[in-house]
Amino acid sequence: MTDFDTVDYFTDPDLVSDPNPYFDYLRNKCPVQREPHHGVIAVTGWEEANAVYKDSESFSSCIAVMGPFTPLPFAAEGDDITEQIEQHRTEIPMYEHMVTMDPPEHTNARSILTSLLTPKRLKENEDFMWRLADRYLDEFIADGKCEFLAAYAKPFSLLVVADLLGVPEADHDEFRAAFGAERPGSRVGSLDHETISANPLEWADEKFTQYIEDRRREPRDDVLTSIATAKYPDGSTPEVIDVVRTATFLFAAGQETTAKLLGAAMQILGDRPDIQQQLREDRSRIPVFIEECLRMESPVKTVFRMTRKSTTVGDLDSPAGTTVMVSPGAANRDPRRFENPHEFSLERKNVREHIAFSRGIHSCPGAPLARVEGRVSIERILDRMADIRIDEDKHGPVGHRNYTYEPTFILRGLTELNITFTPVG
Repeated sequence: MTDFDTVDYFTDPDLVSDPNPYFDYLRNKCPVQREPHHGVIAVTGWEEANAVYKDSESFSSCIAVMGPFTPLPFAAEGDDITEQIEQHRTEIPMYEHMVTMDPPEHTNARSILTSLLTPKRLKENEDFMWRLADRYLDEFIADGKCEFLAAYAKPFSLLVVADLLGVPEADHDEFRAAFGAERPGSRVGSLDHETISANPLEWADEKFTQYIEDRRREPRDDVLTSIATAKYPDGSTPEVIDVVRTATFLFAAGQETTAKLLGAAMQILGDRPDIQQQLREDRSRIPVFIEECLRMESPVKTVFRMTRKSTTVGDLDSPAGTTVMVSPGAANRDPRRFENPHEFSLERKNVREHIAFSRGIHSCPGAPLARVEGRVSIERILDRMADIRIDEDKHGPVGHRNYTYEPTFILRGLTELNITFTPVG
């Protein structure tokens, strides 16, 4: 495909497997330019993306999830539509979740996490990760092969967040089932799987509502109580539903993006035996490996902002009401920032400048968690698997791989990853 001028990024299935040539094409023309099909301003440069991320005065996150397909209940009028957005906020899809909020609501919602993401709690969660990694590896290690996403990445990342949030261990299997990460062949009898799979967030809202209401009635010495009794910065007590939605969105978003990171990391280990060997010889390189995985295969390809005060993006005028698409996936391969951007390198000195976790007020609060999940997982996988390879019966030979990716313009992630290996120990 070479005629990128006619390509609709949002609907063309050919861009799903590899959007990078398209992003390169846009950036080479101009790192900020108007996309022709939906009037979206596409930002593919690193510096320009950072500028948008950090300017929450000019840009609203109200359309962060659906971008140009967000059904807006108003027509933008004038050079400042902040008041219009607020008047209609509750009519905009996903308004209740932190990802679409603007200050001060976003500030309040994020503050709830402060009582949770403490160094002490993160250390306790890491201890749980080491045990959990071995638990899942034990389930398939003797087979010498697996479909890695279902066998490890999805259930591991899901239960790490569940533990962080204090979900009782007796309920872990329910959460695995609700979010499609249950053990093969197992069914949790008390769950209506068909109904839950249609809206797992709604199910999680109900579960966390029960937890939070219970802890407010009868506080305990546990994580859920610390979340339930958290205060806003002004000292006021959040409504139960506001606490619940912050918890469930962290739960859903955290496990989704980390599972994609783990899948990308394992794909690179299988496709690049040279890198696999370097990590085996020097485990101190694993953190840089995780950062380069994030840069090369950012789990989030694009996020969206709405211009609420007429401004400029790069050299383009951006009237109030304009949809702006920021692409971390493109910005992380900007050659003006990263030398040889399409090459995976453990020697990259500025790798932590990637923006896979966003920047500004919406920078990912779970970034430290995801990094530890990646490090712990790779450590234990290298300990317990030798000669990790991509299963050629499933994905084809070297140079002719066949990988499938989730068909979405927002996220970047494999639908499956089949590997073979030699069990160790």
